Amino acid sequence: MALEAAGLTGDEEAGYRALVALTVGSAEDVAARVGRGAAEMRGVLASLEGKGLVGTVPDRPGRFAPVAPDVALLPRLRQRAEAIDRARTELAELTEVYRGNIRRRNADQLIEVITGAEALRLRLRELQDQARHEMVWFCKAEYVAMPSGSNRAEYDALARGVRYRVVYERAFFDGPGAVGNVADGVRAGEIARTVPALPLRLAIADGSAAVCPLVPGGPAGGDEEPTAALVRSSSLLDALVALFERYWESAVPLHVGGGEAPAPHAAEEGQVLSAADRQLLSLLVGGVTDKAIASQMGLSRRTLQRRVHQLMELAGADTRMQLAWTAARQDWI
Repeated sequence: MALEAAGLTGDEEAGYRALVALTVGSAEDVAARVGRGAAEMRGVLASLEGKGLVGTVPDRPGRFAPVAPDVALLPRLRQRAEAIDRARTELAELTEVYRGNIRRRNADQLIEVITGAEALRLRLRELQDQARHEMVWFCKAEYVAMPSGSNRAEYDALARGVRYRVVYERAFFDGPGAVGNVADGVRAGEIARTVPALPLRLAIADGSAAVCPLVPGGPAGGDEEPTAALVRSSSLLDALVALFERYWESAVPLHVGGGEAPAPHAAEEGQVLSAADRQLLSLLVGGVTDKAIASQMGLSRRTLQRRVHQLMELAGADTRMQLAWTAARQDWI
């Protein structure tokens, strides 16, 4: 019964299909085509007429014609789809109420222990696939479950409108390709900031579920398997959300994926800061080391230092600290 989703019974679908094939026909014509009795088919056609799928033919008593399938069925399918969406929303809300009540009675429902890199990777992917509004992250150096640049679920979530706010610790950028991977994320819509160090790894979806380590664990490939916790709505989750927001407020924005922008008023007319200059300044202000910046941007240390001095001259700064202050004040980054 392919048309059951449109609200048709098996007999109604058979009668409607037969009438579509006939174009015009009587109850006897339809009955002969489907192998049913004429009296039974009169009832089926009456039901189809009541649903707006067939109509009587003017000046031809006892004859029926089908309403065009797209006109007759598409509105019914849309109504069913909308009803299913409403039911799905109600189901999600009821499920959350149920889980909330269960969690109050059973602590095992509040925290789920995740052991092993593969299990952790699957959980993080699932968390992102289910996110509707926002994902927030703490990204420390040396990955445990997801190498830098391998989190394809982020791009899928960004594409469907989920906001990503990510705080990276400085040492993260010492990893191979780290700056380029962050730049790719920023271009896709990620909002990135950096701090000198982070207390733990953390991912939170919609403020309703978080994944964080239970023990420090070692980097991927080490002898120790990571052990993490999936924390659901609770005071502990509220504390993790507050911890993220505290670090986010004090973190330095990273602008590593944008295009070119005009230099500040102090620059000579016609001068511009290239996207590479903006990226360099953003990383410099974020405290990333010269070695990491040069490696990630494909520059020699000498070339990097020369460009930093040129930017210092452009800003009228005597020190890198003054350059960083001017860059932030003049909106270079």
